[in-house]
Amino acid sequence: MKYLYQFILLIFLTTSLFGALKDKSAIVYYGENISYPMVGIHDYIIVQPELINVYSHGFNIYKEKMYAYVSINEIQESIKEYQYVDESWVISENKEWGSKVLDIKNRDYQEFIFKRLIEPRMKDGFQNFFFDTLDSYQLGTKTKKEREASRKELVHFLKEFHSRYPDAKLILNRGFDVIDEVHEGIEAVLFESYYNGLGGDTGYTTVSDGDREWLDIYLDKIKDYGIDIISLEYVDANDVESKADEIVEKVKSRGMIPYVSHRELVIYGKSSKNPVKREVFTLIDESKDDRLLQLATKQGALVLEYLGYIQKVQNIQDGLPNIDKMRHFSGVILWMDSSKKKPKELIVWINQLIAIGMKIAFASSFSGLENGKYLKSLGIKVSSHSKAKRKITYQDEIIPYEIEPTLANPSRRIKLKDVVKPLLVYQLANRKETTVAAITSWGGYAVNESFMIYMNDSDLWIINPFEFFQQALRLKPLIVPDVTTENGNRVLFTHIDGDGIMNRVEGDKEHFSGEVILNDILKPYQIPHSVSLIGAEIDPAGLYPELSERLMDIARDMYKLDNVEAVTHTFTHPFDWGKIINDNLDKKYRLKVPNYHFSLERELSQSIRDINENLLQKGKPLAKTVFWSGNCMPRKNALEHVYKNNLLNMNGGDTTITIDKPWLANIAPLGIERAGYYQIYTGAQNENVYTHDWLGPFWGFKRVVQTFKLTNSPRRFKPIDIYYHIYSGSKMASLKALKYAFDWAIKQEVIPIFTSEYIPKVMDFYTVSMARDGDDWLVDGMNDLHTVRIETEGASVDFSKSLSTLGIKHFENHTYVSLDTATKHYLTTTTTQNYKNSSYLVSSNAKNTSYNNGIKKKVMRFKGYVDLELEFHIADGCSINSRPRAKKIDKTDNFTKLFYRKGVKSATITIKCK
Repeated sequence: MKYLYQFILLIFLTTSLFGALKDKSAIVYYGENISYPMVGIHDYIIVQPELINVYSHGFNIYKEKMYAYVSINEIQESIKEYQYVDESWVISENKEWGSKVLDIKNRDYQEFIFKRLIEPRMKDGFQNFFFDTLDSYQLGTKTKKEREASRKELVHFLKEFHSRYPDAKLILNRGFDVIDEVHEGIEAVLFESYYNGLGGDTGYTTVSDGDREWLDIYLDKIKDYGIDIISLEYVDANDVESKADEIVEKVKSRGMIPYVSHRELVIYGKSSKNPVKREVFTLIDESKDDRLLQLATKQGALVLEYLGYIQKVQNIQDGLPNIDKMRHFSGVILWMDSSKKKPKELIVWINQLIAIGMKIAFASSFSGLENGKYLKSLGIKVSSHSKAKRKITYQDEIIPYEIEPTLANPSRRIKLKDVVKPLLVYQLANRKETTVAAITSWGGYAVNESFMIYMNDSDLWIINPFEFFQQALRLKPLIVPDVTTENGNRVLFTHIDGDGIMNRVEGDKEHFSGEVILNDILKPYQIPHSVSLIGAEIDPAGLYPELSERLMDIARDMYKLDNVEAVTHTFTHPFDWGKIINDNLDKKYRLKVPNYHFSLERELSQSIRDINENLLQKGKPLAKTVFWSGNCMPRKNALEHVYKNNLLNMNGGDTTITIDKPWLANIAPLGIERAGYYQIYTGAQNENVYTHDWLGPFWGFKRVVQTFKLTNSPRRFKPIDIYYHIYSGSKMASLKALKYAFDWAIKQEVIPIFTSEYIPKVMDFYTVSMARDGDDWLVDGMNDLHTVRIETEGASVDFSKSLSTLGIKHFENHTYVSLDTATKHYLTTTTTQNYKNSSYLVSSNAKNTSYNNGIKKKVMRFKGYVDLELEFHIADGCSINSRPRAKKIDKTDNFTKLFYRKGVKSATITIKCK
């Protein structure tokens, strides 16, 4: 009885907390390029399936909540399935919508719906459906008897749907006349325009008072069945912000789920809970350089990601987006030296953005708008002046960051009206001032000598980019999904590019570098290793057929180890991925394998199959990851192949920060997006860079430890990633450098994982969806990612409300919040010290596998790859028990550290409180 009471109390607490964040919400989005950070928090996500990339990570994360649109009784000419319609099924035409009404009584037509409209979507991965136009049959029936016959066939069809697909969930548009007979299989009913603009001033049809009275009867009946009701309300796009909230509250007061949007449903409207806008639109010009090489993506993305935001890049050569489709962005950055578009077109677009409340940041320059009068509408006047001596008259605290502003003399003077906050002001020789950086009412700018300077082969920030972009775009502080840390410890993984497995060992020509890596690294360092191979180096039909048998045996011995996972480094190691055209790559851009016909299938999927079928023992986890080769710049064709074949990918990014070049620009972001697919970057560069392209010094990889330290403090940007080639085993100096890096890394407070476990964390980062209500947060889409960071020293969560939180770890001025294995979390942040009265996890070097959080009892289970070490904060009046028992326990104040015997890698922890 005692435990029943505790259970009931726990249920009460979890259902009464978080207010609106616990309310069900819905979205109907029929546009392209769906933003998963904008839709993921919702309970119902209704989409046009043909516009969804079903191979993307976001779709795989949220597909259980997504509903594919299917028109029943009616079909539009615009959809491809229209070609299969039999004219004998047509009973009338709906000219307003450009569609034909079909006879639901015809069983062939019903089979058409199943075979042509539903099952292909299921094969694509859709699990749930939204059936629209259920009452269209009434348009083509003339008598009551005909309508009743059609209605009964509609009921038959819906029951047949559930008979065929018992696990599929269903939302109906209206369907009031069949709900009594099919309600057991329905999740929700949607209908339109219950309130609709609070008076109908939008020009759209509203429900009349008489119809609403009739409708209310049906709605009450639907509620009695326990079915959710979604009220879809329409307003003009410009009125979503100003009118939606009032409509939402009215709909909620009627016990329904509101969604308010524009009639076309191609913008993101409002519902009971609404997402934090995490995406920042960045306009670049790719006419000269690929996006991977641009400063915007190399430098700007890192800054935004650290703040919890996502950079969404668009090439200005592809045009300027419609303003209505920009409303979900949290800001816009223009990062171009000049505009290839007509300047007038660009400034008109900018002013339209400002008119809807969007903040704009000019980075490095005014994007070619400084010539002429284009900036006048922004209150900026740019004029020429004679070059002469000048001095700084005002310098904000966010300048300098890495280097002082230059005193070079540009030939332009920038005069700004209505400065919100000047950042850098110079006085010219004629005593006139030029404001080269400022926060403005519409955003901000930092141009020329106030932004960044290139010096000694490095890009150095003059302005603090974290502060500048946050202030200019008015970016709100977020709790940040953090890929660098799990359970309080820094993530550690190591991955090997397969190059040089056949290299002879220096001073021992009888052995290969692969044998040295196997015996001197993989076996003694009992942490997870991700080892890739180049197919052409070991395959009998490859470059070294006479060595193939021995090299494949070395590979098999590597993959036998429990702490090694298999990966491909492609078949012929493409050097330049941008040269792949029509699925072909000239042999000068890859290894020259005799009689080989290049294809992405052979390079990627087949090389994975070769490993799985020829090199792995039975029962060993199959290879599923590609490490990019050569310039590590895969384009859409290669990335699409990877995602369509459910493979993971990594490499690229060039994180090389060291003591002699301690610049932010030498740290890469988490990855880069192309055509909706993400290339995931490494945590640090490989030894080839630290040894000057393998020319020496061969001990140079020791300096990677500097990289690990500088990417940890004062900001933890990266996990520890020991990334190298197999050929490092061929020289004594490079082998010693490897051991130096490993010896340092395993002494840190780390949680070792496989590379294939890190990659999905980054993919989660780009699709996590969040909502906020004061200090209360909803975070959804945390599939493999289990940490959020609060960028406040000594911050915490309220453990009494944040029930899926395992614990917290304070490190410098960051607070890492450890979460359990759920994908959705409710958190309440706080700056009070109340967390000291709670018992919680501080850190572990193993993953959490389950968490039962009771009123007086917590049970946590951990499983890892190395000898287990755990640390907890145990509040007064609480006790801790471990199974198996710890070998050693250290207690300091309320902190308890548990150390286990060699070989113990898992444990169950029970914390009981009075």
